[in-house]
Amino acid sequence: MPILLRSECIGAVSVVISTIADGIVRTIEGARDTVNETLFEPVIRLGVTGLARSGKTVFITSLVANLLDRGRMPQLFAAAEGRISAAYLKPQPDDTVPRFEYEAHLGTLTAREPHWPDSTRAISELRVSLKVQPNGLLVGLQGPRTVHLDIVDYPGEWLLDLALLDKSYDEWTADVLERIETRSEAESYRALLDATDATAKLDEPEAQGLAASFTEYLQSARDNGYYDCTPGRFLLPGDLAGSPAITFAPIRDAANAPRRSLGHEMARRYEAYKSHVVKPFFRDHFSRIDRQVVLVDALGAIHNGPRAVEDLRGAMTDILSAFRPGTNAFLSRLLLGKRVERILFAASKADHLHHSQHPELTAIMEALTRDARDKASFAGAQTASMALAALRATTEETLDHNGAKLDCVRGTLLDTGKQAAFYPGQLPKDPSHLLGPARERAQAWLDQDYQIMRFSPAPLTLKPGYGPPHIRLDKATQFLVGDKL
Repeated sequence: MPILLRSECIGAVSVVISTIADGIVRTIEGARDTVNETLFEPVIRLGVTGLARSGKTVFITSLVANLLDRGRMPQLFAAAEGRISAAYLKPQPDDTVPRFEYEAHLGTLTAREPHWPDSTRAISELRVSLKVQPNGLLVGLQGPRTVHLDIVDYPGEWLLDLALLDKSYDEWTADVLERIETRSEAESYRALLDATDATAKLDEPEAQGLAASFTEYLQSARDNGYYDCTPGRFLLPGDLAGSPAITFAPIRDAANAPRRSLGHEMARRYEAYKSHVVKPFFRDHFSRIDRQVVLVDALGAIHNGPRAVEDLRGAMTDILSAFRPGTNAFLSRLLLGKRVERILFAASKADHLHHSQHPELTAIMEALTRDARDKASFAGAQTASMALAALRATTEETLDHNGAKLDCVRGTLLDTGKQAAFYPGQLPKDPSHLLGPARERAQAWLDQDYQIMRFSPAPLTLKPGYGPPHIRLDKATQFLVGDKL
């Protein structure tokens, strides 16, 4: 029978005490927040996430601008009914979280020569406060009240790390090495791996070289349209850059590697990554979110081919697992029954298509998340799918082409700066015509070549009271927070 050493016993007791303390503190915080929101000023924490190039920064910037100046928000009912009398930015409640740089991002989008702002690199937050007059039976009984909207911006790659919590180092290694076996992006890493002995004594430069090579593979894979790029902090390290917690990589035969060996240390650092990086994010930030929007560059995946669509579908399944904590013991203990109330899956960049194809894009978005939603138990959470553009960069026109009418979009090309009309191809009415070849790992679409162009933001001249032009941002806002207004 194994005997625990004194230090191991103390460590085990500390973990138990820490877990109990976390649970008590979170229960007290939850009760306090409930009282404050019910009796005083309600707070809605809106999480905004998405995988690379999905448009999170533009979404938040345009959302805030259109809440401050609501002339383009007719489908946000409280705005259309004139019940929002004022909106303003206030200091955020979390002093340790960087502020979302709203003013800087809006400046890049509204400059004389506008350009897209930098992508999300870490978590950030912004508070928008709305003074709202109640409706219904409360109209004559209650004056305006203030509703705080705390917008939390975080990379979607961090959500994918949730799947690591249920995997040992050896299980994760097996999954990764199987995925990269035929990927050209991983050729250099595979060669380095073949020369690696997991049982050899730890050599820090060797460990750093393996981690750097694996990180290069992840960056290349993401750039080429893969979505299964974890651990997420390897791509967005922030202040963790160079730390042991992200200086590991998947290597074979680590299970039986002796202490102080390369394999043993890689496994130890993997567990440290889960304990000190993944769990704190879910504990400190994710567990407090009330409403969530997940932005998806579905058009980019379709353009990259069937493989990219299937990878995106798998990534969406992994992301959805974060919203059903019953599948993960850690999240079940952490959330104590609290769940995200509404989840919107939004296909971004809808302005890259003529509006006549938006229903097809919405159907594809629904199909990408269908399997995961069917398997999930959201315990009453409402979900919806939508095609939107947080900032409209194109106009629509119909052109004659060989006697046929083509519904096109026109805009300024990002790469050349020239104006061009563009027809991306016809999306299928039935999403299975895309998802079928994707599941079969087809190399290309058989009967269609779907194209996508990158457009620059159009110069804006905003009238007083009007935010930036968009497509369905008001409808998305109504679904996410309209019931609280």
